Formats: sequence, C-alpha cells, structure tokens
Amino acid sequence: MTELVLANARLVLPDRVCAGSIVIRDGQIAALDTGTHTGTHLPAGAVDCDGDLIAPGLIELHTDNLERHLAPRPGVDWPHAAAVIAHDRELAGTGITTVYDALRIGSLVGQDMRGRGRYARALASELLDMRDAGALSISHFLHLRAEICSQTLLDELDEFGPTDRVGIVSLMDHTPGQRQFADLAQLRTYMRGKYGMDDAAFEAHVTRQQALGEQVRAPHEAAVVAAARRYGATLASHDDTTTAQVAASAGHGVRLAEFPTTLAAADACHSHGIAVMMGAPNLIRGGSHSGNVAARDLADAGRLDILSSDYVPAALLLGAVRLGQGCGDLARGFAAVTQAPARAAGLNDRGALREGLRADLIRVALPAAVPMLRAVWVRGERVA
Repeated sequence: MTELVLANARLVLPDRVCAGSIVIRDGQIAALDTGTHTGTHLPAGAVDCDGDLIAPGLIELHTDNLERHLAPRPGVDWPHAAAVIAHDRELAGTGITTVYDALRIGSLVGQDMRGRGRYARALASELLDMRDAGALSISHFLHLRAEICSQTLLDELDEFGPTDRVGIVSLMDHTPGQRQFADLAQLRTYMRGKYGMDDAAFEAHVTRQQALGEQVRAPHEAAVVAAARRYGATLASHDDTTTAQVAASAGHGVRLAEFPTTLAAADACHSHGIAVMMGAPNLIRGGSHSGNVAARDLADAGRLDILSSDYVPAALLLGAVRLGQGCGDLARGFAAVTQAPARAAGLNDRGALREGLRADLIRVALPAAVPMLRAVWVRGERVA
C-alpha cells in the first residue's frame, strides 16, 4: 500500500475552495480533510503545499495537439511513436491528465490538399498499442471527428468498433458557406494560408464542396449517429450556428456542443440539455479568431459549461483561472475543465476531489493572474 499526504493546501472542491489536506492511497483519493493544517501543524510525513491549490487533473475533450506533433511542418510526417510520446508529455506538463485525442475521419479523394488523406485508423492503433504497453503518462481516449463533407467517411467509420473505446464522435460539417465557414472571405484567407490556394482554386473548391455536402449530408449524418451508438461514444455537434441546427443535434442525441458560433445557438443548447464547450484560447484572447461569438460573452450569459485547450494545451489551466477570476468563483472556473467535461464524456471515476475517485491531481501556485503548475499526479504517481 502506497500513501501520499498533501497538506497545507487550498483544495479546489466542486463548489468552493477551502484550506485542507488530501490523502492519496493506491492511486485513489482516500480521504479529504477540510481543516486548516498549517506549515507548523502538518500530519506526519505530509508534503507541505505551502498554500498552493490542489485541484483535479484537467480533462481535455478536444485538442488538435497530436496532429501538430505529427506534422510539425507542411508535408512533414514525423515518426508517429515519437510524436505520440511528445504530445503525451507536453499535455502532462500543462496539467492535463485525461485527453480525448482528436482524429479526423473522412477525406477527399484525388485532391492536392496536404494532410487531408486517410490516417485515423492506423494512428489510433499505434496510440492504443502504446497506451496498453504503459508507454503513456496520462489517460488517452479517442475522439473521432467525423467530417460530413467528405468521400471516405462511411468506410472509415467501419474501421472502428466497440473494442477501440472511442469516447467521443463529433459531427463536423465544414461545407463552405455555413457553420464555422459561413464567411467565405475568412475561409478564403484560411485556405490560402494553409494550402496555398489561389482565387481560381478556391472558387473551384467551394463549388465542389458545396455540391458534395448537398449530396452526402443526410446519409453521412445518419451513419455517424449510428456509429457513435455502436461504439458506445458520446455524440458531439460542432459549430452549431442556428437554433434549427441545435434542434437537429438534439434529435440525433448530441450531449456536447463544441464551439457553437452564436449566443442563440448556445441558448438553444441549454434548452435541450446539451453542454456547451468553448475554446480556452477564445476566452484568453477575448474573442474568436474566426469572428464567431466570444467565449466570455457565453460565460457572462451563463452558457459556458466546458473549456477546451483546442490548439494551445497550456491554455486550459490559464483559461480555468481566467474564467474563475472573471466570475469571482475559482471553483467554477476549475469545474469547467474537470467536473463538467468528465460528466459530459461519461467519466464517473475522475474530475473532482472526492473520496474513492482517481488521484489525478495538480498542484498550482497562483501568485497573480497567471497560474504556475508545480506538480501533476496520475493515479497518485507523479508525472510532471
């Protein structure tokens, strides 16, 4: 039996922050003491946390970070095992102890667009093998981003099954002219920067993708919904913009809305009992980089449930602190990156400081507005 006692801490509980200590035994939270152990009156053998925060490990439901490690430059395919390990260690170093690695399924055939080919099944197998071999320091689950406007989606859905433990499947529709890409001028800038498209190539791309979207949207959406049920995964929507789109999402059984683009969509999500997730970079920067609704506006309206680091892993901890400071409730800020994502993903064994749950924990100093991560534990073992 192994035991670790963290004392003279400020415990981030689901509803408040209070002084106390925590006992970790055999990978679980064995006891919580919400007394006021000070540096001069600590339990024998305890670690003196010197008033730092002890919070649950952060839970990340949507991140593109693995893809960044796989392709650090356009056209570069980095060795996958090395990329997975680098990604894993980077997340651990930002306080993330559970991650749903986002992998795109659904590709375009015969188009010269770097990084748009099929890759998910092979990469998922590599990642799962590494996880089973104990090579990874934090918990990894699969998040399949199902691209509706694509040609290979149905075949790729069939490559996965219940044994893959897919945790989340998201309905992604990036057809030009709607949802995230409603503004074609912004999409033109994006495609020029990412793929080097000139105006003629862009116009051809828009025409081709809009025709494809009209052709495949209904059957592809139905196939994704059925696949999520088959996998036993949480179904998510992506970039809902209108109340009609949210109603359709609710009809599909969506439980999580990733990055709704308008306040009206976020309001509708709450009416249907769908949790709303927004990007921490949006919150920190003060707005969306693509011109959609600001995360802060949703937070002020009581319509922000979950934060995601999206494309900046370190944003998750900073976003939690900023959210908590903005509403005067640090516990609420941390709940958006711990308890709320755990609930949305159906994880009942983590996400809160509670006896019997996994000892996935972080120690954070907060001398000012910027948090400083001091330690990270997964199942009671220090990983960063």
